[in-house]
Amino acid sequence: MHLEAVLRLSAHHCKPAGLTLQYGTAGFRTKAEHLDHVMYRMGLLAVLRSKKTKSVIGVMVTASHNPEEDNGVKLVDPMGEMLVQEWELHATNLANAEEHELQTVLTNIIKQEAISMQVESCVAIGRDTRPSSENLSLAVLDGVIALESKYQDYGLVTTPQLHYVVCCRNTDGRYGEPTVEGYYQKLSQAFKDLVEQSPDCGAEQRCLSIDGANGIGALKVKEMEEHLQPILLLQLFNDGSKGKLNHACGADYVKVQQKPPEGIDMKPGERCCSFDGDADRIVYYYKDCDDRFHLLDGDKIATLISTFIKGLLVKVDLKLNMGVVQTAYANGSSTRYLENIMKVPVYCAKTGVKHLHHKAQEFDIGVYFEANGHGTVLFSKTAEEQIRQLTNMGASEEIRKAAQMLENVINLINQTVGDAISDMLVIEAILFLKNLTVQKWDEMYTDLPNRQLKVTVSDRKVIDTTDAERRTVKPPGLQEKIDELVKSYNLARSFVRPSGTEDVVRVYAEADTQENADALAHAVSLAVYHLAGGVGDLPRPLR
Repeated sequence: MHLEAVLRLSAHHCKPAGLTLQYGTAGFRTKAEHLDHVMYRMGLLAVLRSKKTKSVIGVMVTASHNPEEDNGVKLVDPMGEMLVQEWELHATNLANAEEHELQTVLTNIIKQEAISMQVESCVAIGRDTRPSSENLSLAVLDGVIALESKYQDYGLVTTPQLHYVVCCRNTDGRYGEPTVEGYYQKLSQAFKDLVEQSPDCGAEQRCLSIDGANGIGALKVKEMEEHLQPILLLQLFNDGSKGKLNHACGADYVKVQQKPPEGIDMKPGERCCSFDGDADRIVYYYKDCDDRFHLLDGDKIATLISTFIKGLLVKVDLKLNMGVVQTAYANGSSTRYLENIMKVPVYCAKTGVKHLHHKAQEFDIGVYFEANGHGTVLFSKTAEEQIRQLTNMGASEEIRKAAQMLENVINLINQTVGDAISDMLVIEAILFLKNLTVQKWDEMYTDLPNRQLKVTVSDRKVIDTTDAERRTVKPPGLQEKIDELVKSYNLARSFVRPSGTEDVVRVYAEADTQENADALAHAVSLAVYHLAGGVGDLPRPLR
């Protein structure tokens, strides 16, 4: 290892004294001014990971739905998946090492992972549109160069696009062409092939309003729009020309606030959707004739996609194992609809996309979505092979057509990670093929009213959970108090979990009415405040 170069360049990316960060599902995230040394060191780590796996490794500079002044970084593993958990510890240790410890920590990683430094390496780098992202990506590049690795800087890309490119690079193009243009062509062709199987294709142009969160998704949708015409016309709002990234807009804002973003002109019955800052989340919504707001979040999206795929599987008569993976945040109505009406098994995983992704891999077809709109569909090799065989067999026209639709869905889905653009096209194709308005989609089941709150605490580690985060085991007495409060409301459910990035406890509650959901969320917040060391003012009731 060329330690002289590593240490010399590290001197230009010094770690602030006493700063401690932890790599989690979202990678590292904090204020942008604190991340220069982290970016440099993640460049180093990406090279080591590349040598270990003998693959291209991705580094994405983004803080997703966080405010514009924040930033972050996450590594992308060979098949486009998130960094394996064992290496999260390496990332944390490397980021937190003081300057004089850097050589020792790097040496320990190399020895522990039995890495040969003679193996060639290559790193793919991408970034979002934050003002800080360009300089921080240059810090990543310094780390890559310090270890004399090959690299390719893809510049401004969505997080899912970088995941896609990394997967393509490591499968010799079998997953697709490893460029952003290749991504556009693959998805748009699959979208057109899918909708053109409808006899009504071309009868009318469909319009969709998109809130781009003033982020990278807006920029990339503009680039892709011409590939989707004349079938789909996109009207873009919050496109980055004015307004701050994620400020009063974007998928997270719409989901948490349960109201439209600022900067979008909504007409009654019009389909609208919002991306988050790095375009890996999407939610839909509309206003009815009485100007009431209706949100179709990740649960509604998972239900729509699962129902469509299940219907096609029935037509082709393939005995494939299908399951839907949710988190504790999933609305109870969606779970009951999937299990009782659609007869699709539902499983609950811990919050965090990596947990859902791993669970979904257990099925031939695994649909996973967090309620926040982050999700995708995974198809096993067995499923893909059986579906493609049917398209070439002398089966009936109905079976061949259903199999062809499934193959189009496989090509349209970004299986590496949740992808707002890919998910949007899947949703639009299904609505078109099923001749569904957004209102009819919404009527598949009725969400139970719910509310999310957060309570600031002195130390989030005081909260410990079990049962996929649906019940607390610490502090003593908290779960008993929550159970007692839940009994006071109809169709009620509530849970609390510690944030993965800050000293807050997140509270979720649902009940038969919005008033009761709000009251339950507030009561549980008070219990958390008193039993888990709340700081600052007492949580106030919603009005």
